[in-house]
Amino acid sequence: MICKRKLKNIIIINLAYFFSLLCIGFLVWVIVDLARKGIPHINMDFVLSGYNDSKGLHGIAPMIVTTMWMICVTLVIAMPIGIFSAVYLVEYSRPGFIVNIIRLATENLAGIPSIIYGLFGYVFFKNFLKLGFSLLSGSLTLSVMVLPSVVRITEEALKSVDPMYRDGSMALGATRLYTIIHIVLPCTVPQVLSAVLLSMGRVIGETAAVYFTAGTVYRFPEGIMSSGRTLAVHLYILAKESGNFEEAYATACVLIIITAIIHFAVNRVTRTVSKRTGKEKQKT
Repeated sequence: MICKRKLKNIIIINLAYFFSLLCIGFLVWVIVDLARKGIPHINMDFVLSGYNDSKGLHGIAPMIVTTMWMICVTLVIAMPIGIFSAVYLVEYSRPGFIVNIIRLATENLAGIPSIIYGLFGYVFFKNFLKLGFSLLSGSLTLSVMVLPSVVRITEEALKSVDPMYRDGSMALGATRLYTIIHIVLPCTVPQVLSAVLLSMGRVIGETAAVYFTAGTVYRFPEGIMSSGRTLAVHLYILAKESGNFEEAYATACVLIIITAIIHFAVNRVTRTVSKRTGKEKQKT
């Protein structure tokens, strides 16, 4: 029996290592292939200039600015709604019909294809609300897309907070709202930053929902009501419609670099906040 157990453990461990290395191998393969085909075509003019094929301009600066606009506006809309929804579900709600409906809605939202979000945003935000092809239409659509992950991650973070913090605060006379804002939510900052990171990744890489709502105009956005083209949409247009794969690979490399920088920055902030939170918990 002991030998069989050891053999099973060895097999399972080796399978885990094998599939982990396989995943890493696929990631390295994609990155190396993109870098080999895209980096030779990247230069300062490509990154900092505008785009106009008829005038011989092939820069991606407007797309970078539009992508940053989309990230910021989407987070400003989605994060408060997602966080306060999670606070209601964990801190105020009681098991019942309304809570079940909310959970069912968030779970179904997470499984809807992005093209459906794009069509919904096109019909509702662009046509019904008459926002037109604009960054606001795209950001509102993307906010609906990222809400399930924000609510779910924040909800699990709130549940993981030690009940002693709540009981101790309220025993000292603090209200429930004060306890949530000043005691509970600060403990969930690292997990909330993880939700921010996932939302950024979804916004950066989304094409269908943005294509139908924000438009494809290749100019610098003047505000949230102007149309624009994100890097992901520009990459799709270059590869699918223009057939310019050299610029498409270069755009893909820039997109990966921006994503990596954002992930690195958020991870550093998350680690710093986690260390500070851990030290504060040890003091208490």
